[in-house]
Amino acid sequence: MNNDFELLRQTAELYAVGADRRDKALWTQVLAEDCVIEGPGFSVSGRDANLGSLDALGQMFRATQHRVHQVVANITGDSATGETYSTADHLLKDADMILVWSIRYQDAWRRDGGVWRFTHRRLIVDWEETRTVTVRGDTE
Repeated sequence: MNNDFELLRQTAELYAVGADRRDKALWTQVLAEDCVIEGPGFSVSGRDANLGSLDALGQMFRATQHRVHQVVANITGDSATGETYSTADHLLKDADMILVWSIRYQDAWRRDGGVWRFTHRRLIVDWEETRTVTVRGDTE
């Protein structure tokens, strides 16, 4: 497989880990300075503003777990577009309930200084479910 495809997938995986850990350094690695992330009811422009979204995620949920499934991309020079399928589990703050999203990101990347970064991510929630869970271990 082309190394660029592996690197594009890695940006999606690091994005997921960064979201779950609320790790702004990881997101700084994978988001272009002019990155736009949008989804149902929100649009956030610029890397710094998107880093602040990690704080909001931590305020809304006790914990999250994002899993990246497949990444399909078309690469043209230093630009790429594609779609990333993911599942995102969100442990609610006030109840032992989990909100599960089956999602697709419509992605655009740009190679900056040899590093692939997202320039745009559009979050599409295909469906969601909530269910009761038993919480074990540390979720902080």
